Amino acid sequence: MNPTKLSLVSFVILVGTVGALYAEHSLIARTTVGLVLQGLAIALMVWARVTFGMRSFHAAANPTAGGLVCSGPYKFWRHPIYAAVLLLVWAGVLSQGMMPKVIAVVLAILATAMTVVRIVSEEVLLRASMPEYAAYAQRTKRLVPFVF
Repeated sequence: MNPTKLSLVSFVILVGTVGALYAEHSLIARTTVGLVLQGLAIALMVWARVTFGMRSFHAAANPTAGGLVCSGPYKFWRHPIYAAVLLLVWAGVLSQGMMPKVIAVVLAILATAMTVVRIVSEEVLLRASMPEYAAYAQRTKRLVPFVF
C-alpha cells in the first residue's frame, strides 16, 4: 500500500479508537494530573496547528504542500500533533483508576500503533520530496523532545 493510502487508513482507525475510548468513558482523565496532562496536550495541539496552518487539516498524508515547518513546536518535535494525541489518549486511559479497563488499554495501544503508521508514512513522503528533511530529522526528535 502506498504511504498516502496507508496514512488515510491509519487515520480512520485512529479516529475510531479515540471515539471508542470516549464511548467507553476512558478518554477523559479522572485525576488532576491526568487533566493537567490533557490540558497540556490540547495546548500543544493548538500551538502546532496554528504554527503549521490550515494545511494540517487533512486525513491523508500530504506533508509536502507549503514547505518544511521548523518553527514553533516543530523546532522541538517532528510530530507535535501526534505527540499531543498520544498524551491525550494515554493520560486519559492511565488516570481511570488502579486498573484501567483492558479494552481501554487495547484501544490506546491501537491508537499508538496507528499513530506510528502515520508518522512513518508521512516521513517516507517528506524524505522523498524534501531533501532538507533528513537534516531536520537528525536534529529534531519525533515525539519526545531531546529523547525520542
